Amino acid sequence: MTKLQVEVKKVVSKKVKMTPSEAIVETLLAEGVKDIYGILGSAFMDMLDLLPAAGIRFMPVRHEQSSGHMADAFTRVTGVAGVVIGQNGPGITNMVTSVAAANQAHTPMVIISPSAGTPTIGWDGFQESDQVSIFKSITKETVRVTHRSRVAETLRTAFRIAYAERGPVLYDIPRDYFYGELEDQILSPHQYRVDARGSGDPASIESAVELLKNAKKPVIISGRGAVDANGIDAIAQIAEHLTAPVAVSYMHNDAFPANHPQAVGPIGYMGSKAAMYSLKEADVVLAIGTRLSVFGTLPAYDIDYFPKEANIIQIDINPRNIARTHPVEIGIIADAKSAAEEILKQLQSEKREVDSSRLQEITKRKEEWEKELVDLAMVEGSPINPRRALLEVRKALPDNTIIATDIGNVSSTANAYLHFNQPRRHLAALTFGNCGFAFPAAMGAQIAEPDSPTCAIVGDGAWGMSLHEISTAVEQKLPVIACVFNNKSWAAEKKNQVDFYNNRFVGSDIDAPDFAEVARAMGALGFTIDKAEDIGPAIAEALKAKRPAIIDIQVDGTMLAPPFRKDALELPTRYLEKYKHLDYRSWKDE
Repeated sequence: MTKLQVEVKKVVSKKVKMTPSEAIVETLLAEGVKDIYGILGSAFMDMLDLLPAAGIRFMPVRHEQSSGHMADAFTRVTGVAGVVIGQNGPGITNMVTSVAAANQAHTPMVIISPSAGTPTIGWDGFQESDQVSIFKSITKETVRVTHRSRVAETLRTAFRIAYAERGPVLYDIPRDYFYGELEDQILSPHQYRVDARGSGDPASIESAVELLKNAKKPVIISGRGAVDANGIDAIAQIAEHLTAPVAVSYMHNDAFPANHPQAVGPIGYMGSKAAMYSLKEADVVLAIGTRLSVFGTLPAYDIDYFPKEANIIQIDINPRNIARTHPVEIGIIADAKSAAEEILKQLQSEKREVDSSRLQEITKRKEEWEKELVDLAMVEGSPINPRRALLEVRKALPDNTIIATDIGNVSSTANAYLHFNQPRRHLAALTFGNCGFAFPAAMGAQIAEPDSPTCAIVGDGAWGMSLHEISTAVEQKLPVIACVFNNKSWAAEKKNQVDFYNNRFVGSDIDAPDFAEVARAMGALGFTIDKAEDIGPAIAEALKAKRPAIIDIQVDGTMLAPPFRKDALELPTRYLEKYKHLDYRSWKDE
């Protein structure tokens, strides 16, 4: 508990008279909230007026979608639930995409959602919308304030569910309920929610230990839950005891240190072949803090790597995720750290010799994969091979850099190239797959850790959805670096048009302004790079300047990664005469 929270508890330890706005702000303080993201609006102006005196910073953005991504990233880095707010109607509906992304990323978040005033609900008045219905399917819960006397109690419920179910919760409050008076007390979080989950069912833990003891080729998959629970050290010790390779789940490259001798890298699209070949031969898989998502376990590089016969032990804090996508031998509902520590304790009761031949095999696979990555990166591009650019970015950034990756062809290829040796360093758009995530996420991370460098990796298409936030970064003095991989196209979709539509490009080419010039006009540093060897110096200059910087990296638009989902498209069949020339049978033999 922070000093501020202790002071709040002392001051408001019994019921006292206050306004609803005061009750909301004091509850936020008790929850350790120091920043709220959004755009101001008349609906919550009374609450907004209190924030400076309360010591809560209001972080204004240029588009409300960005506020959700910032809060999402802030939470992933700090563990403290982010809070967003906006004007009722369009301000809140602008957050739909980023809230949906946070929901699929399992990020605790509270959306303070002012709605139409109670005297006018249902009249389709100015900026009225049914926000509860809109957000119902993309949040863990929608909590409605039904009376002004309940504003603090319902806000506590929102935080309780957000932490318990690991996701966003909508706190919907009629705009007139910020006013008036009530009598209430402000509770400390320990009085209304429990964060500890324990190590799981003892019998299941014992069974898991027996499976692991008898395993010949055990493999560990470490996921986001291991990061959130601070359980990576225990996982490393399990791996060392078993001489087991450790893969990380899709786009959670920071879920195990890359410099550990038994780290084999990420699974999933554009992941690590070293991880995939290790997993393919496993007889027991220990999946800790991961839901083993469908997309994150699909075949990649034509390797159907996820084992069909292995015994899977899945540990997840959410019972809904156990065996949701893959049948398991043992499912354990538990905190990742607590469960890992208990498994480790029981494993260590019996000595197990280090399997030196397996260690050598892990090392060989990693070296072969790294050589393949470097060889692919060193193929000449015009102007720059995007893989070479990723390699140069990786080399130029300090070890403690927090990197946010967007969605798209180059951003996803980064999954193969990004190495992290510390947790809470990799922030990816994940399975919602929306463009425009990386830059606001990097800003949220910079707020969370002002002393750590932050970088966004984003394609030029996605950059068009977030470049307006340069103004926010400049205004708030957030020294975020955006590496914009500019191939003048929506490259992921263009690759589909190459493979399935005979190079007929409809809507995939982009004619964009000079991003470096735009950045300078908005008060940031701007660099245009068309030689790979200039990437490192530009990043070094940006880091030294400690100012927002946009590095427009000109990459070869013909050097594209494989389609995200080969199974999701089919070669086109056409029957009407006017379209027959588009049928795949008319050009397949060309």
